[in-house]
Amino acid sequence: MTKNDTEVGNDFQSFGLRPEILQGITEAGFETPSPIQKQAIPLVLEGKDLIAQAQTGTGKTAAYGLPCLNQIDVDAGMQVLVLTPTRELALQVSDELYKLGKHLGIKTTTIYGGSSYSKQINQVAKGSQVAVATPGRLLDLLKGKELKNFKPSMVILDEADEMLDMGFMEDIESIFNLLPTKRQTLLFSATMPEAIKKLASKYQTSPAHVKIAPTEKSSKNIEQVYFVIDEAERDMAVVRILDYENPFKAIIFTKTKKEADDLKSSLSFKNYPVEALHGDLNQKQREQVLKSLHDGRVRILVATDVAARGLDVKDLSLVINFHLPFDSESYTHRIGRTGRAGKSGKAVTLVTTRESRALMRLKGTSGMNLVIAALPTKKEVMARREEDFLKKITETEIHPDAEEILEKLLDTEDKRTIALQLLSNMLDKTKISGPEKIGKTPAEWSETPPSRGGRDGRDGGGRGGRGGYSGGRRDGYRGDKGKSNASGSDSRRAGSGAPPKREGGSSPSGKPIKKAQRFRNR
Repeated sequence: MTKNDTEVGNDFQSFGLRPEILQGITEAGFETPSPIQKQAIPLVLEGKDLIAQAQTGTGKTAAYGLPCLNQIDVDAGMQVLVLTPTRELALQVSDELYKLGKHLGIKTTTIYGGSSYSKQINQVAKGSQVAVATPGRLLDLLKGKELKNFKPSMVILDEADEMLDMGFMEDIESIFNLLPTKRQTLLFSATMPEAIKKLASKYQTSPAHVKIAPTEKSSKNIEQVYFVIDEAERDMAVVRILDYENPFKAIIFTKTKKEADDLKSSLSFKNYPVEALHGDLNQKQREQVLKSLHDGRVRILVATDVAARGLDVKDLSLVINFHLPFDSESYTHRIGRTGRAGKSGKAVTLVTTRESRALMRLKGTSGMNLVIAALPTKKEVMARREEDFLKKITETEIHPDAEEILEKLLDTEDKRTIALQLLSNMLDKTKISGPEKIGKTPAEWSETPPSRGGRDGRDGGGRGGRGGYSGGRRDGYRGDKGKSNASGSDSRRAGSGAPPKREGGSSPSGKPIKKAQRFRNR
């Protein structure tokens, strides 16, 4: 189909994108452009500066990524720079851009604090055409003149309002002042505060404007709650939720492959029918896990976002977010796996007090109706199990051999004693583990976030989950398809705990790093 056959924007072919880019779009599973893509892609292809306001989860990465990738000269080195507020988003964007442009020979480099200086510098020097960076680390490298021939002609500021909220505007202005003045500058933001407008007027030239009205994404069929817990209570909270909900099938989403494996082992030890799904599994192992899930031999799946992409599980009644999802797009995709075909579902998210600011941001940008609730106590779980048990008994058809067995039992005991013994035997197998009470009640917790205390460690990725850096290549490099590491994609998308700190107080060139710079590199 050509431009003459269809209105521009109704499908991806109508934009006139290269065949290699269209191949990447098809493999990514994109079918029709989203509203932000319909409006933004033609403007970017025309070479205009752009201010785009749209919610997270509306397809913004492809809205700027596709036209920018389409204009790349594969042999001309660095041409596209994407600035993001956090390491997790940088890794996610880098991975998506690589996949969309891989058939064109696009290589991407992720630049963020906490990882090796030299690897990031070498990847740029070796010809990566795309860099996705957090402000702190990129500014350090630019000030130290570590990046040779770093002259991107297209610069994208992604999640601009979040960078403002996290205190990065000064760094961003410094970065812009160190970049070529002749460039195409794109600004994407969910909201448009005055500070963002001033930034745009200072660094953009006659920008085009695109605004996509917020839409309600939450499903009426999905009950959405979050529980406030301490970090050490995550595993216990999952067990308590599973015991109380007794889901027919459930998916638990984790940030990293290591978390998925650890939680799977913990639940298996407690005799839950569980398997893990992540990027370290080969195709045969993945197929075995999915077959077990569809057959009902496995009822609980612990998975990373990347591994579960495109996964359709029938009769899924419960989704558990082991950590607060990074953005509303991830949250929407996760909870949308339940509550399908008119059936009801439940989405549960575990949140610590340190994540209160991120929770508020997620609720604000997604429009989701997340409601705080108290985790069930042991007594409440037991009461629910007794209720389910009695319902199961009264609805069970009598087995033909049951009467004969009962007559044999009546030879030794009376009916009341036999009934009590059978019930005790069943209830003994459903003992509830953990303390009586886990987490905080709504009355014990306020959504008011604590003082920021600097940048909340977000530039370097922060510290979360079980701690420890996990999974795949640590350098964030995507390119050379034949040498790609299949196990790295999950960690690149999802992020992880804090990576190892760089030893010493100098950059690769031997230049001393100031105290403020060391803070950014954590």
